[in-house]
Amino acid sequence: MPSLIHFTLDPFSRRMRLALAEYGVPVELIDETPWDPSPDIFELNPAGTLPVYLEDANSPVCGIEAIAEFLEETKGRRTSLIPGDAYERAEVRRLTGWFDTKFYAEVSEPVITEKVIRRFLPREAGGGGMDMARVRQAMVRLREHLDYIGHLADHHVWLAGEHLSIADLAAAAHISAVDYFGDIPWADYPVAKSWFQRMKSRPSFRPLLADTVRGMAPGPHYADLDF
Repeated sequence: MPSLIHFTLDPFSRRMRLALAEYGVPVELIDETPWDPSPDIFELNPAGTLPVYLEDANSPVCGIEAIAEFLEETKGRRTSLIPGDAYERAEVRRLTGWFDTKFYAEVSEPVITEKVIRRFLPREAGGGGMDMARVRQAMVRLREHLDYIGHLADHHVWLAGEHLSIADLAAAAHISAVDYFGDIPWADYPVAKSWFQRMKSRPSFRPLLADTVRGMAPGPHYADLDF
């Protein structure tokens, strides 16, 4: 069985878990902590980043986009997550890059770093209390992204077009990691909320809704499909 080395709230790991489930690929999940990576991670991926996908013990695939393209080439014969013609696939990749680069830098990275990772880091490595200024700024930028998601969802069936794609998975992975803490003002963004409800209702999403982080309970509506 293939394996995915991941961290529960890492949005890139979440995106790959969603993709594997949408492709119908059973996978063994191997937990890793990004603040204390094992030596094995660097042997598999010199960058030391998550996730790492192993089709077998001797064939690691590393890097979020490399894994996505590998899965599309090898598992996407019946279910494509980069669908459409050349222009449509370009839009899928553009939006995926938006969430994995811009949303991550402005929202999910500061939230996850300040609310989770700093709790487990030793003080000499940057651990300690949250930098609330970073969290507040991330929440301001989150509203801009929710506006954009609402705009996309208002003009298409899915974010990049008429079919579910890795753009939806990337957006949902980042949103869900932030939503774990219960701080997203969903009432102010009904169109984005409706899109996210559809994502949460997919069978591929159910395992993510059961995720927990040691010592940190999820927000009250995190696993609620009708939040």
